[in-house]
Amino acid sequence: MSTLTIPGSLPSPADDCEQLHKAFQGSSSSLFPFLRRPSTHARQRSLGFRFRSHRSDPSPGPGWGTNEGLIISVLAHRPAAHRREIRRAYAEIYGEDLLKSLDKELTRDFEVATTYLSQRAVLLWVMDAAERDAVLANEVVRKWSPGNRVLIEIAVARTADQLFAAKRAYQARFKRSLEEDVAAHTNGDFRKSEAKMLHEKIKGKDYSDEEVIRILTTRSKAQLLATFNDYKNQFGNPINKDLKSDPKNEFLSVLRAIIRCITCPERYLEKVIRLAINKMGTDEGALTRVITTRAEVDMKQIKELYYKRNNVTLYRSVKKDTTGDYEDFLLALIGHDD
Repeated sequence: MSTLTIPGSLPSPADDCEQLHKAFQGSSSSLFPFLRRPSTHARQRSLGFRFRSHRSDPSPGPGWGTNEGLIISVLAHRPAAHRREIRRAYAEIYGEDLLKSLDKELTRDFEVATTYLSQRAVLLWVMDAAERDAVLANEVVRKWSPGNRVLIEIAVARTADQLFAAKRAYQARFKRSLEEDVAAHTNGDFRKSEAKMLHEKIKGKDYSDEEVIRILTTRSKAQLLATFNDYKNQFGNPINKDLKSDPKNEFLSVLRAIIRCITCPERYLEKVIRLAINKMGTDEGALTRVITTRAEVDMKQIKELYYKRNNVTLYRSVKKDTTGDYEDFLLALIGHDD
């Protein structure tokens, strides 16, 4: 249950914006009028903003006398949807993101001993939940330590929709995927331990062990690629080669298909097409599926791999095995041979 106390009748977002703007302009009721102006050096970077230290120059700067009490009275007592509207309205009225205004003003005037902590708490609170999770996750992957549990909290304590929203917010804010950053910035200990676990299960032919399934189904593509690389480096063989110990095992065949699709989807799909065409009687379902789903994605690479593997172009193979409008349509999607 929430601990947030909200007024019975909420002011309009525009009214709240006006109060915040007044607080930024200064007030004789400032909580800490004796503060020194922050320096322009010794800056910390976090949350995408600058956190400044203080210098001995006591001269007031712009925003001197910010009314922190008023800021707290507004923002600490508004629900998420209303805070979102405040932020939108503030940008429309004053032409600046509320987060930037808060960054400037709170840095100048919150109590010296708690400047960073107070500012960080307010900035995080004003963000949307997904944006907040994205920022917290980015801090972790940039300064990774095994004891940090932030990623676990985000991954486990959020609903599927909330986690998806956080990943989208991460991509939008940092122009990279969260999975890629986790794989790139964390050390190799986890990947090595998971590679070792996979090897032990495969060596013991315990292919359906829940740990094998967990690793393959819960890790991102970037994480799995790194784990498979560690597997090869540690044990000398690609993981798929070790999974060929029992060619008749249907479950192993599925695992190999999953891994091929992860490591090189174009190569995997070339094989699907090749088998579809080379069967006694073309597998139109597989052929249609691959061509219609990949024509706008990576069909050019698939065509190149097909030619290298079969010494005949995919265009010619499809033309030979199909007829009529079906043939014309597939060939139009594939494109003529270069």
